[in-house]
Formats: sequence, C-alpha cells, structure tokens
Amino acid sequence: MPFMPVKFNLQKRVKLAQGLWMLYWLSVIVGILIFSLGIFFKIELRKRSEMMDNNESHLVPNLLMLVGMVACGINAFGGKVCHDSLDPIKFSKWKPLLKTYLLLCCGFNVLLLLVALLCFLMQFAVYLALAEGLKNGIKFYKDTDTPGRCFMKRTLDMTQIEFRCCGNNNFRDWFEVQWISNRYLDMSNDVVKDRVLSNVEGKYLMDSVPFSCCNPGSPRPCIQHHLTNNTAHYDYDHRTEELNIWVRGCREALFSYYSSMMNSIGALVILTIFLESVDMAGLKYLCTALETMTDPENPECESEGWLLEKGVKETFADMLSKVKTMGKTNQVEEGGDAPQA
Repeated sequence: MPFMPVKFNLQKRVKLAQGLWMLYWLSVIVGILIFSLGIFFKIELRKRSEMMDNNESHLVPNLLMLVGMVACGINAFGGKVCHDSLDPIKFSKWKPLLKTYLLLCCGFNVLLLLVALLCFLMQFAVYLALAEGLKNGIKFYKDTDTPGRCFMKRTLDMTQIEFRCCGNNNFRDWFEVQWISNRYLDMSNDVVKDRVLSNVEGKYLMDSVPFSCCNPGSPRPCIQHHLTNNTAHYDYDHRTEELNIWVRGCREALFSYYSSMMNSIGALVILTIFLESVDMAGLKYLCTALETMTDPENPECESEGWLLEKGVKETFADMLSKVKTMGKTNQVEEGGDAPQA
C-alpha cells in the first residue's frame, strides 16, 4: 500500500504544479542569498585576517558559495519540470530524469545539513584564531616600520573603534606589552631610562592604552594614561569610577560578531533544508499523480499521488536487500578474479 496517498483531479494537479513552480523559484532566490552570504562572510574574514594571525578557515564561506550555486541550478531545473508537467509531450522528456533528480536532491539536503553543522561547530575555531591573532596583534602594534606589520597599528585601532573594544580580553592587556616604538622614546630622559631598565625584558611598560580605546560618549575627557594612578587625575578612582575607555575585550566583541553571523547563516541553511524537502515531496506527489491517471488522454480524469510506493518499513527493507545484493555481487566478482590472477 502506498505511503500517504492523496487523490487528485485536474484542478488539484494544476494548483500543485503552480504552487511547486513558485516554491522552486523561491528556493532559487534563497540559493542566491546563501551564495551572497558566503561571499560576504569570506570578505569579512579577509578584512580582519590580521586579527586572526592569517589562520582563519575559509571552509564555511567556500561551502556556502558552492551550495548556493548548486541550489540555484537544482531548483531552476525543478521549476522547469513543474512548468512543463501539465503538457504530456514536454513532461515525457523530463520523466526518465526525475528519479535521478530526486536522489540528487536527497544528496544535496545531506550536504546542506553538513554546512549547517559546520556553521555552528566552526565557531570554536574562529574563537581560537581570534585569541591568538589579537594577542600577536597587540604585541606587534608598535612595529609600524617593520615589513609585513606596517598596517597592524591602523588595523587594530580601526577594530577597537568600530567594535568599541579594548585589548584582547580587556584594556589591561595593553599594560603587559610595549606598544610605543623605541624610535619615539627619549632614552636620554631619566624617567624613560629607569622604566626600561627596571623591566627584565627591557620593555617600556606603562598603565596606558592607545587613543582608540577611548569612549567618545563619556562626558569626561579621555583618561588613557596612568589609568591605575588615582593621584595623577583630579577626582578620580579607577576602582570605583566607570572608566571612559571601552572595557570590553576585542576577542569577545569580534567573536560575538562572527558567531551571530554564523548562527544566522546556519538557521537560513536549515530553513533551506526544510524548503527543499517540501519541494521534493511536492514533486513526488505531482509525478505519481501524472503517472497514475486512469485515462492519460483525458486530462480531467482522477489520479492518485503518494510519497512512497510502499510503506516505510517495506521501502527500507527493499533498500537493505538491494544493498546486500550489491555487496554479494562485488564479493562474487572479487572471488572470480582471484583464480585468474
């Protein structure tokens, strides 16, 4: 007995074909959107590649562009089949390809599921790349005259301004590195010389942050130097007063940006899987309804459509038996080749 049979007349078949045609072209639009999001995601990764120490993975955006293009092709073909389905002459040329087409759609849905899982699972890799990249970026902030690092200062400053963040974990990360180049330090000054000599590694460390950490929304002029020295500023206590610099770390800010983007794309891909499944089910109903017409020469006759020709258990049993038969055939062929060798 067929699984989920439905009776169809001419009017129902026409409505099903028209509805499927619209769904398939909606799926084409979704495919274009996925392709565009893949390009956008790749550009965003490239734009902040230095913030990830050039270790970012482009697997997800590349797969998004691939499935976007495949979705456009598959669904455009499905739309053409639905458009020609009510013309027996045109539909006859598509009929031999439909079984292969439905199997291809099943495989495509598996690929979409893999892409959706990667959108959620690859966020951890992005987090690790940001942690390492920002740590090195802060370390190389001062190297404006070193080839390969000339633009690190500009990139990091623009990132802190755009994402309203400071440092890797927080603003105190700037206290642990020398972020002012030696070429801008007056080594004849006793204060500078004492600070450099007092450090084991010979670094000029201070409790200050770059200007890009300043919060322009603060009513008080930005305090970016001597942040932990209460006596250096009037009416100031760094332990109780809300600092007028960004206190959020850039790793958290950037990861929040990328993770929200990947979550949104993953949700869209899952929605696409649902849409593709509806398209496949509708096309299966349409094909079986056209094949079971009692009088093919009379377009107004009734017919019956279904999802599976047999029940679910019988269908799976048939699939298993086919797989076992293929396995036995391969074993027999290998056994027949052995004596000849």
